[in-house]
Parts: sequence; C-alpha cells; structure tokens
Amino acid sequence: MLKSKKGRSRTEEPVAARALAGLVTESGDPRHEDLDLLTSRAIVGRIHEETAGILPVLEAVLGDVARLAEWAAEAFRNGGRLVFVGAGTSGRLGVLEAAECPPTFGTPPGRVIGVIAGGRRTLVRSREGVEDEREPARREIRRLGVGPRDVVVGLSASRRTPYVAAALAEAGRRKARTALVHCNPPGPEDRKVDLAIRLMVGPEVIAGSTRMKAGTVQKIVLNMVTTAAMVRTGRVYGNLMVDLEARSLKLRERSLRLVQTTTGVSRPRARRLLEASGGRVKVAILMERAGVDRVRAVRLLSGSAGFLRRALETAGVPSHPRGRPPRAGS
Repeated sequence: MLKSKKGRSRTEEPVAARALAGLVTESGDPRHEDLDLLTSRAIVGRIHEETAGILPVLEAVLGDVARLAEWAAEAFRNGGRLVFVGAGTSGRLGVLEAAECPPTFGTPPGRVIGVIAGGRRTLVRSREGVEDEREPARREIRRLGVGPRDVVVGLSASRRTPYVAAALAEAGRRKARTALVHCNPPGPEDRKVDLAIRLMVGPEVIAGSTRMKAGTVQKIVLNMVTTAAMVRTGRVYGNLMVDLEARSLKLRERSLRLVQTTTGVSRPRARRLLEASGGRVKVAILMERAGVDRVRAVRLLSGSAGFLRRALETAGVPSHPRGRPPRAGS
C-alpha cells in the first residue's frame, strides 16, 4: 500500500479530507470575510464579540463538567490519576493544567498528568503530523500504567484527532474511565467514550484557528474540573488554597497571609507556626486554632481525609475560615 510522506495510507487521505471538511472547527464564518480590511481596534473587537459567546456554551454543559470533576475526585480518593491527552494547542493546555496543580493544590506531580502528541519538544515547537500517529499514543498510555482507578480525558477541538482517539481507546481497554472534550456536533468518537463534552463555540474568527475560542473554552473546562476535584478532596478551605507549595517569595508571603487571615495572629507568630508545621499551611492553622502540636494536628487532618474544616470540628473549635483580623503591628 502506498504511503504519503507522513506515513499515512493514501487511501485514508480522502476519508480524512471528507471528515475534516464537515467539522465546524474547520469552517469559516462569512461575517469575518473582511477581517484583512479592518483596523487593529476593529479586529480585537471582533475577537471580543466571539469570545463573549463562550459563556452560554459553558452553561449548557455544566452538568457534564461537574460529572467529570466528580470522577476525578473519586479517582484521587482511590489513589488514581487524572490524565489529559491532546495534540497541538489542546495538548499544551492539558500539560499546563497538570503543571499548575502541584504548586496550587500541593498534589504529587503524578496525580494530574498531561500527555501531548510528540512529547515534551512539542510544547515549545509545533511538530506537524504527530497528531496523526496512533501507536505512540497507545504506547504512552501503556507506559503510564493506566488502569481502572484512573480517568483519561481526551482534548480535541476537532473531535477526531487520531492520537487522542487511540489514547482513549487504549485507556478504555484498560478499564479506565474516559471522556472526550471537543468543539463539534456529536460523532462516532462520542460513542467510544464514557462521557463526551461538546463545547459548541462555532467557527473561529480565523477559520480553523482553534487556539482561539476552542482553546479558551477548553482551558476554562480544565480549570473547572481540576478546581472542583481539588475542593472535593479537601485541598481547599473555604476558598483558600491551604495546600499550596510555598516555593517562591510570592507563595511564601501568601502562606503567611493565609495563616494570619484564618487565625488572627501576628506576622511573627504566623512565621513561627509555619516553621513548626514544616511549612504546611493547614497544619499551622490547626495548631493555632485547636491549640495542638504538629503531631496532633497531622493526625487530626489524616483522620479528616485532609479536610481542614472537618479537622477543626473534630477538635471542637469553630471551623469558619475567617478568624480574627491580624493584630495591630503585625
């Protein structure tokens, strides 16, 4: 069988061409056919108008997004992982989301994983053609040891990216829960996963440039899924990121403010509490509010599945996140 330069069967190319031609994300919007005649202000105005339409699209799928978030939370509680798989912009968004979870929520680096077609090099330089390769996707899912406790989410604006489809198929074969997030009407790919989330944002201002609305709406969904899952597994107290990793000046300052805000102690006292707690904000807060030492605070948190509010209630002290204002001179 003859092969193209990309290694794809020439008989497959007409099939792919027909499939791509029918995608909303590949179509052009006639309202923007004068784009190259506009001023910069008019161009950004058009983009703004298109982006404004994302919110109603999101509202229509909030139930499905919540379902996916609950799956992720269940996976975390059972020692499983959340894996994002994509190519191009979608892949980069998944890797970005995974990278931001440890510093924000204190998760182990392997709890949320981003997989991108073409590997790490593709993060900073586009490598065309890797999205069409199926075997590397299957191989990566096997390398990760994906199994029944995991949730694998495919990110594909077009719905049909071969790399993503292959990864999802392999994950499903290994009994993981699977979801597909895309920006087109239902297709055969939807029936091959446990959950399909369709983000119908329509054609882009520049036809086919799915780094725009499609990329923006996917990023919002990723924010929703990871944030909800982290809240549901005790990594947030009220609306405070009390499991953050303080590895920069900004985050060390945030840690101090969190302890001050939730306990009412002075800045020097907050610093001493953080030092005594090993830099763990939740432990420091519990030590002060419950009047316990580090060992007891850790045990209380462990017995409360990591939920600070529950630990405070177990200790018999008020559990509301906002304590007294910082003392004068703090």
